Amino acid sequence: MTPSPAHMPVATEPIDIVYTWVDDRYPGYLDLLRQHARHPRDSDPSRTRDNLDTLRYSLRSIERFAPWVNRIHILTCRPQVPAWLNTAHPRISVVHHDEVMPAEALPTFNSLAITSHLHLVPGVSRRFIYFEDDMVLVAPLALTDFLDGGGRPLVFEERSIAPRTEDIADPERSGGWNLALAASNVLLDVKYGTSRRRQVGHSPLLIDKARWQETLDFFPAARDLTVNSRFRTAGNFAPEFLYNQCLLAEGQATLVPHRKARRTAGYIPLEDAWPVTLAFLAMAHVMKPKWLTFNDNFGPNPNRMTLAMVRRLLHHILPTASDFERPLASASA
Repeated sequence: MTPSPAHMPVATEPIDIVYTWVDDRYPGYLDLLRQHARHPRDSDPSRTRDNLDTLRYSLRSIERFAPWVNRIHILTCRPQVPAWLNTAHPRISVVHHDEVMPAEALPTFNSLAITSHLHLVPGVSRRFIYFEDDMVLVAPLALTDFLDGGGRPLVFEERSIAPRTEDIADPERSGGWNLALAASNVLLDVKYGTSRRRQVGHSPLLIDKARWQETLDFFPAARDLTVNSRFRTAGNFAPEFLYNQCLLAEGQATLVPHRKARRTAGYIPLEDAWPVTLAFLAMAHVMKPKWLTFNDNFGPNPNRMTLAMVRRLLHHILPTASDFERPLASASA
């Protein structure tokens, strides 16, 4: 199969956003999760809680800093809908997992399985930007922030090397994301040759639908295992990592070295040790990136000082309710 080009810049093309979101405070969700959980990592609350309302602030940031975005699709599990969301807004659509995923794979609590179906969201544009619900713009954003001068996608590098199978001493105790990166490296080694690959940034990702589909189809056995795993498990791949690494290996993307990437892609780990989070916030203040990703590294009981500090920052940057919020809900924000 000849890969489809992932870069065909068209100045006037519509660009949508697809979010993935879930809130474990929704009635019945945790009961359902516990019914299916088989491993301690299956119940990791950092995967399912929305205790900072970052999706609401992310939508505010889109309205303020990227008004050119066409439509916004929120992919979630049925029957969840954010209580504050203005679902009547013409640019908003809520899409449930059962609209894009096979019935036998549901319910799913596996973000790797869910993201494998982003390109199937009904009506999504040919190219779209994938946002996780913890990603918030903090400066004006343009489509060119995701492309090099020749129209190729940019891949934002991290310092750390993506783990390989031999790096994981105890798969039973390893996190699901590291297992997925290791499995992805096995697939990439077979296709492109053995290499030590760096992790890529936890950042918004510009996706070409056709190229995304082809990437998944390159690895059918791993794709099927991932789609049918209710939780992250050994052998699952990481679609975002695979997509970026395939583009890089084929010369269809440009790698942005970590030092330079920090000026666009900001990362804020939410830690129970609040001085760590404060240090990353201070670094972001100096670097002035386009967006911040607030990655939940909390334990079972998130540190109150960290929560208060980040809430204060979000409200300082984005104090005004967006048109994507219901009027009554926005009054309490």
